[in-house]
Amino acid sequence: MDTNLFDLLAETSLPVRIIMFILSLMAIGCFYVAIERTWSLGKTRGQSRILAEAIGVALSKGDAPAALAIAKSIEYKAAYLQHLLVRGLIEFVERPDSHGIDAAQRAMNNATIAESASLHKGIGILATAGATAPFVGLIGTIFGIINAFQGMAETGSGGLGAVAGGIAEALWATAFGISVALIGVWLFNWFNGRIDRISDDMSVAMQEFLDWCEKQTIAPMDEAAK
Repeated sequence: MDTNLFDLLAETSLPVRIIMFILSLMAIGCFYVAIERTWSLGKTRGQSRILAEAIGVALSKGDAPAALAIAKSIEYKAAYLQHLLVRGLIEFVERPDSHGIDAAQRAMNNATIAESASLHKGIGILATAGATAPFVGLIGTIFGIINAFQGMAETGSGGLGAVAGGIAEALWATAFGISVALIGVWLFNWFNGRIDRISDDMSVAMQEFLDWCEKQTIAPMDEAAK
């Protein structure tokens, strides 16, 4: 039997075709998530860096309303930093004291939770593919072995020609399942690493903002001396 993949698929049994189709969908899902997450994570991090530079002047002057206006700009709508700073600045602008800082911290913590969920969008598909693809392929392997034994029963002999088709499709199903699992696991680990770095950036940004808020509520030493 020709072991060319396309010829083999044309001759495989219906159960094995279904298994290969499911694995194909899992592989397509992994590649879709990889493309979408690469674009989204790159965009949110890039816009956050630009926003950090743009808002720095207003923050250095202690101008919270101006900083809030900059942070709300639509050009930064994909930035995780916008989602944090807008929530924090709104609370601090409304009440620029210790209570406002506490409210800003709670608001930013909530924003961090929501942003973390957004960053992990689609990652579950990679985890599912990595964990289950080998077992889906194994089901195809089982059907392939069954077909091999059926070939032996139909021919009444155990020759290579009788079992070659079933063994070939069993091995293809196994290889395909393992390949999809490897892709899923590699991508899962890669994107989790990128998301962890963004999460660290969010934690640092939130702490720096809260420190800035604290400084705004402390009177300058020369004024305190008076």
